[in-house]
Amino acid sequence: MSPVQPSRRVAFETVRAVHESDAFANLLLPVAIRRAGLNTADAALATELTYGTLRREGTYDAVIASAAGRGVDEIDPAVLDALRLGAHQLLSTRVPSHAAVNESVELARSAGSRGAAGFANAVLRRITRDTPGDWMSRIAESARSDDERLGLVFSHPVWVVRAFRRALAAEGRADELEALLAADNASPRVTMAALPGLAEVPDDVRRTPYSPFGFRLGGGDPETTIREAGGRVRVQDEGSQLAALALTRATPIAAGERWLDLCAGPGGKTAILAAEALASGAILEANEISPARAGLVRNAIAGIPLDVPVSEEDGRTRADDAPDTYDRILVDAPCTGLGALRRRPEARWRKSPADVPELTALQRELLSSSVSALKPGGIVAYVTCSPHLAETAGVVADVRREWGAALEEVSAREVLQRISTADPVLGEQADGSGRAQLWPHRHNTDAMSISLLRRV
Repeated sequence: MSPVQPSRRVAFETVRAVHESDAFANLLLPVAIRRAGLNTADAALATELTYGTLRREGTYDAVIASAAGRGVDEIDPAVLDALRLGAHQLLSTRVPSHAAVNESVELARSAGSRGAAGFANAVLRRITRDTPGDWMSRIAESARSDDERLGLVFSHPVWVVRAFRRALAAEGRADELEALLAADNASPRVTMAALPGLAEVPDDVRRTPYSPFGFRLGGGDPETTIREAGGRVRVQDEGSQLAALALTRATPIAAGERWLDLCAGPGGKTAILAAEALASGAILEANEISPARAGLVRNAIAGIPLDVPVSEEDGRTRADDAPDTYDRILVDAPCTGLGALRRRPEARWRKSPADVPELTALQRELLSSSVSALKPGGIVAYVTCSPHLAETAGVVADVRREWGAALEEVSAREVLQRISTADPVLGEQADGSGRAQLWPHRHNTDAMSISLLRRV
């Protein structure tokens, strides 16, 4: 038995953990790379194999099923993961076919048996007999509908394809669906944030087009930049930066305002709020129901010279217990996470339509409780990392109906256009709301939805 290259072993074990124990690749992979002592080139290969395999899993499963002549649910899970890694190398990388086949067969052997190795060898060699284009055409022709075709070719569950289609149609942009699906399968560039008033954007970097304090490094390890800045520079998606800024810059800040970050974990937006509060003389509190995530919030704000108490309560209880208290509240609500599939590719396979009703019920309760905690004239920013209309426009519409004339909308689109360094080209919503929807394919951000509501 030949030894498996360490980078492929790390990728295989990470993919296995994702499928076997619901691990998160973005948390597990860096640790696995460090433990394996991979050099820069091998770490890059392990990263590409892991994320590429998880992103295109639905497509590869269709190819594997066709090549094997059986459904993937009939294949041993560990052997299937070895086949997925092999399929990714054969169909989407420049890795030589013999290396992709041989190493994947060895992974299958180590995970199964001699028979598993023979089976994997036969399936992968069958895949090599046709070009990637031929395989894409074959699985596309097997689809029973256009949504299913898009799901197979772009590796998204059909229900997600349909949700994206409806969300784009709400802006009159349904023709952008394929571009969105393709963007979800591209590796995102690392985006940094220099906390306003506490750090400066370096001169030798490329600024992000919308956030006034976002930038991208030309290369190298961002951890060095983060350490040298003492926590005042961090990795943060530009959409996340804009979501926090939409709240702090919706209206002029008066000294002494009280702010609350209700669902604060893991703390990226909290850090921006803290920096803005420090600069303007506001008071910030944070809340996070999960003790582990509350710890991440405390770490995120450790480098900011502002006392920010972090409570660990259910957000609904936290808000209900503080009526008429806050001038600004951020509700970054738990959601399906469909807007961050570039960075968390496994999320597309873990959620289902059945998850949406439970999440939207929680979102409505969090938002309504937050409104009760606002002072008259106070503003709440309702944010989800999802473009699903039920989680965005639907929740806001329900809460506005509940509160009636006591609640009015502030146009988040106008706020973002005012604070952005470039025109973000935000589409108008079919419901006439001022909701701002960011998109991976259009803005190179997570698909962040931002609504601003003022208590009259």
